[in-house]
Amino acid sequence: MIEPKLLSELSPEALARIMARSRIDVEPVKRHVARIVEDVAERGDEAVIEYTARFDGAELTPDELRVAEDEFAEARKLVPERTLKALQRAALRIGEFHQRQLPQGAMFELGDGITVGYSYKPISNVGIYAPGGRAAYPSTVLMAAIPAKIAGVKRIAMCTPPSPEGKANPHALMAAMLAGVDEVYKVGGPQAIAAMAFGTQTIPKVDKIVGPGNIYVTAAKLLVSGQVEIDFPAGPSEILIVADEGADPELVAWDMLSQAEHDPDAAAVLVTTNMRLAEAVAERLAELVERSERASMIERSLERNGAIIVVSSLREAIALANEYAPEHLMLLTKQWKQILPLIENAGAIFVGPNSPVAIGDYCTGPNHVLPTGGRAKASSGLSVMDFMKMTTVQILDSRGLRSLAPIAMELARAEGLPGHFEAVKARFKR
Repeated sequence: MIEPKLLSELSPEALARIMARSRIDVEPVKRHVARIVEDVAERGDEAVIEYTARFDGAELTPDELRVAEDEFAEARKLVPERTLKALQRAALRIGEFHQRQLPQGAMFELGDGITVGYSYKPISNVGIYAPGGRAAYPSTVLMAAIPAKIAGVKRIAMCTPPSPEGKANPHALMAAMLAGVDEVYKVGGPQAIAAMAFGTQTIPKVDKIVGPGNIYVTAAKLLVSGQVEIDFPAGPSEILIVADEGADPELVAWDMLSQAEHDPDAAAVLVTTNMRLAEAVAERLAELVERSERASMIERSLERNGAIIVVSSLREAIALANEYAPEHLMLLTKQWKQILPLIENAGAIFVGPNSPVAIGDYCTGPNHVLPTGGRAKASSGLSVMDFMKMTTVQILDSRGLRSLAPIAMELARAEGLPGHFEAVKARFKR
């Protein structure tokens, strides 16, 4: 299925293709999505209901868009007790981790009569998009809503696609309840993003939208980003594994498969210093895929974006990993303590054979909403900070004013802004 290749033998074109993977290109759908967004902005509920019927097959009235209390009660009966307990335990761990991210403001003196500082306040209204296409992801609801709740967001609204029967996924509803979501609406796709961005008669406007979705949702988020804040465009899942000769090929194969099963555009790459391991992983991966219930999707993913690359040294592996900037980076090497400080670009790092990405996806605690497509070079995963804003404070007394006025007046003169100059000078005329 995947043939191991020496890095030194890969052509520049082949290596560039591996590095590129399935990066998001919304251009093919942008015009179509823009029409939906504009229609929802203009017609509100009427447009939302029409698109929900067309794309999801659900015939809803405005009164049925918001999930009612009895629907939560019904969902509770449909979710097995063991699943609810798992969601509760995951929510607890996610909360514990994100609670430690809460920032503290500060005030301090920078000189005689000059006091400055900063404070953090939560965003007031946040919208969460919870996908519901190929599968529903209650874990993503927890990952998006819990940091917002910890940050102190006053209103958390969630949109998720309904079934043709007009029902929201019961697992997503239970996750929303556990995470403290205030409102849930049975709306999916671009119409959900537009509804949260502009507001409708039933769905109040939010100040920021977070959460992953398909290419149509991503295009809508980018289109409304001038109207509201968004997190980042989330692409297909990806993993890069750095392994030495001590790695277990069985575990490596499973870790590659577990990411490839997400999406036919997902990426799974192994970078190893050992050809024997590379060949063993390739052989075992082929066997596992053949037996998988999601074999066709995994095969497409590995054919498009899978690779097993053999390098001459761990230093070469680190350089390749930093350039790839993966969403998930696994270190399966005895020298991980030396390697870890050298990793510059990764959404999340998983160290050792007992730290599979599959556990991090659910319940280790750190967030699984992560930058993809190389965005880890400049972006971070979702955190409490995504739901807060920092405001600076500046307090000058007469001493501070006298000490800084000459600097400000000279720079105002240099920039040709006489109003700035006079606004400072006026303080000395009183």
